[in-house]
Amino acid sequence: MARVARATGVSAIEPERPVVLTAEHRITSLDSGVRVITERVPSVRSVALGFWIATGSTSEQVSQAGISHLLEHMLFRGTERYGSEEIDQIFDAMGAEINAGTDKEATSLYTRVLDRHLEHAFDVMSDMIWHPRFGELEAEREVVLEEIAMYEDDPQDRVFDVLGKAIFGAHPLGRPVIGTADVIAAVDREQLAAFHAARYQPASIVIAAAGSVEHDALVQLARGVETARAAMLGAGAAPATLAQQTPAHEAPDFSPRVRFLEKDTEQVHVCVGGRGLARDDERRFALRVLEGVLGGTSSSRLFQEVRERRGLAYSVFSYSNLYAKTGEIGLYVGTRPENLAEALSVVTAELERCVEDPASEAEMTRSRENLKGRVVLGLESTGARMSRLGASLLNEMPILSVDEMIDRVDSVDIEQVRALAAELFHPAQLSVAGVGPDEARFRAAIEPLGTATERDGVQELAR
Repeated sequence: MARVARATGVSAIEPERPVVLTAEHRITSLDSGVRVITERVPSVRSVALGFWIATGSTSEQVSQAGISHLLEHMLFRGTERYGSEEIDQIFDAMGAEINAGTDKEATSLYTRVLDRHLEHAFDVMSDMIWHPRFGELEAEREVVLEEIAMYEDDPQDRVFDVLGKAIFGAHPLGRPVIGTADVIAAVDREQLAAFHAARYQPASIVIAAAGSVEHDALVQLARGVETARAAMLGAGAAPATLAQQTPAHEAPDFSPRVRFLEKDTEQVHVCVGGRGLARDDERRFALRVLEGVLGGTSSSRLFQEVRERRGLAYSVFSYSNLYAKTGEIGLYVGTRPENLAEALSVVTAELERCVEDPASEAEMTRSRENLKGRVVLGLESTGARMSRLGASLLNEMPILSVDEMIDRVDSVDIEQVRALAAELFHPAQLSVAGVGPDEARFRAAIEPLGTATERDGVQELAR
């Protein structure tokens, strides 16, 4: 993905005028506000195509928890021109798969097809985005309720959302994307249609493609859909702005909290975490390097100390999630109850070590090289390239070339890492979440983190 120019934002892109970043990478903003971004990869015969919509769980009120996710499912349940089974048959006949996903801040619908099928795939997918008929709601409602039940049965998945609630408190970032069974069971077609009309607005949508694609041809397809949609809506129909559509939320309260979900499990699943960085924070490259040292690789400190040297866990790692205005850092360990106290004692020691001595020069070098390798190898996939383009443009993030990203990683030094470790990883400021069979044992085991007693006043139990 060799780019010689920077896309530092999208607000300056003029309607109907393509921005040429390189010969293979271009952006056009249509009159309606829909943005089209492409990257041509001449060596392939396929196209990865995605529609990205600025709606996720943070777009919802508490009474709407899970509607974005349910709506993503309903895109597949037929449109004004295509039935539900017909959509499956069309993509099967192309030798392709069509899928979708919802996260905290976005929804995406995506596929990868042979270039000769691009026009047909675009036609079907755009109809799914703009004209879902919300058919077969009862059947899909049951599917989502089964998905919620499956999620609730998986303690390793559940503990991350328990930690999210501990870190973010009442803020929407603390709510599970999947939603709640009560909301899903009660929502009707009118509510879904109203939510779709408010959130799936042109200014909230990015169309991204990477592979054997001609930018101007894709823009023409998008423009044709835009013209047809405008005719259906009638002249003078003014969509709400994204700011008007998005609920206003206060900043999260990052007070450390303890949350525990009692569940009959063989392992105790524990997450420790706290405030992180926003996605546009320039320190994000330093954070990724620090993660590689702490727990992001098989040679990391947590993996070596907890798993390799002591055999206390099969899975242990650190992670981070970056959102529009804030983020979270965290680590996970799953272990048998009899090993819990020792495992968390080691975790605490490694967090303290991270703050006091975040990385040696050898660790820094290894983590930087690992990060650069994962970046380059990941972008050998046209699907990954398309996702990167769509998410970056939707979130108004700069689209850096591979060389620029490598330069950013290489520029990370020990002082940057040391400052981040001191700011983010002090055990006393971190929240703790657990899922397992014995709350008393869990609470005793987290004492080495240093603030179990202090947290009593703000603890919340997940039941």
